[in-house]
Amino acid sequence: MNILIVGAGGREHALAWKISQSPLLGKLYIAPGNGGTALHGTNVAINDNDIDGIVAFARDNEIGLVVAGPELPLVLGLKEALDAVRIPCFGPCAFAAQLEGSKAFAKNMMRETGVPTADFRVFDTYETALAYVRTQPLPMVIKADGLAAGKGVVIAQTMAEAEDALKDMMLDMVFGEAGMTVVVEEALVGEEASFLAFCDGTTVVPMPSLQDHKRVGDGDTGLNTGGMGAYSPAPVLPQEQYAAMADLAIKPITEHLASIGQPFKGVLYAGLMMTARGPMVLEYNVRFGDPECQPLMARLKSDLIETMMACVQGKLDPAQVVFHEETSCCVVMAAKGYPQSYPKGMVITGIDEAEKVETVTVFQAGTRLQDGHTVSCGGRVLGVTALGADLQEARQRAYRAVEKISYENSYYRTDIAVKGLRRT
Repeated sequence: MNILIVGAGGREHALAWKISQSPLLGKLYIAPGNGGTALHGTNVAINDNDIDGIVAFARDNEIGLVVAGPELPLVLGLKEALDAVRIPCFGPCAFAAQLEGSKAFAKNMMRETGVPTADFRVFDTYETALAYVRTQPLPMVIKADGLAAGKGVVIAQTMAEAEDALKDMMLDMVFGEAGMTVVVEEALVGEEASFLAFCDGTTVVPMPSLQDHKRVGDGDTGLNTGGMGAYSPAPVLPQEQYAAMADLAIKPITEHLASIGQPFKGVLYAGLMMTARGPMVLEYNVRFGDPECQPLMARLKSDLIETMMACVQGKLDPAQVVFHEETSCCVVMAAKGYPQSYPKGMVITGIDEAEKVETVTVFQAGTRLQDGHTVSCGGRVLGVTALGADLQEARQRAYRAVEKISYENSYYRTDIAVKGLRRT
């Protein structure tokens, strides 16, 4: 089977790495891909928002399955466009993709289906939002409604920060149209966890829990990023709670979507806050997380193509989804300055040496090939991922590998998985 992966990040390298191990694979293409995906297939110069270009390439190259990496093509209707030419797509329809494409849509669906979440209000005018914000206790959370590459969320500690966030989003349009509508919600206190599940429209199969690290600095300080590292499983959400968590956070959504004729097929990701009042859903993603995909793919034992096709065909069997018992840890190496302005074009050395560390795989994110060298072209550059018998071993191997990689202006957090170690 020929497969086309859509996307260009570390998640897509991890998917290409895992898919390339399947005996079911014919040719593998990645659009547009990066320096790492080129190791496993053929990169194609088509951007992830070029729906017509993706469909035309899939049709012309006898693609048997298109795998949507990021959320944007799904929100833009990639599945519907592929359905029209009878090419399977691993990822939900545009209606269901609004769970990520619109925070207001997601919050309203949570309220409708009884999924526990923070109290919230939705606003589409600056004046009414400002008047409401000035009556609310601090801290509070202000979110741009639309897609903002993981950066459209402000946890305001002061009223000035809250007012600035509203101005940035609704007046200065720093996130473009994504900020024309905002969600204002109470700030939840607790420890975060990531919980993903394969879905085939009716059946839900949970994956092992993870914990991401969103803030750029050690000790969860600084600006929010797309994620500076992740590990699996997360002790804050142990395996014996997976079934109950699926019942709480995943199944109410998939059952509702099925009941209105919009079945969810693909990966549904619940971002959780484990509060004193119990688990609460912060947000949904409609695809694998990045960097959460990297530690998950490192642990996945079963055939990913087989599982994805079962989801698309409505034939998902929990017995066919198997993960290794080992723990995995991913440390993101970034460019200094990320998530704001950062340098590009740095030559990266030491990846081969890093992968000589036992169980380590270096997933490339913001990279490209130039004159025979791997160079940086994004804020998050690499996801150095290791397995271990326990979290301590996985973490030590990942950081040992990180130390073997070199490029100018490199930056990474030194405390990935420390919260997990404290719990174990």
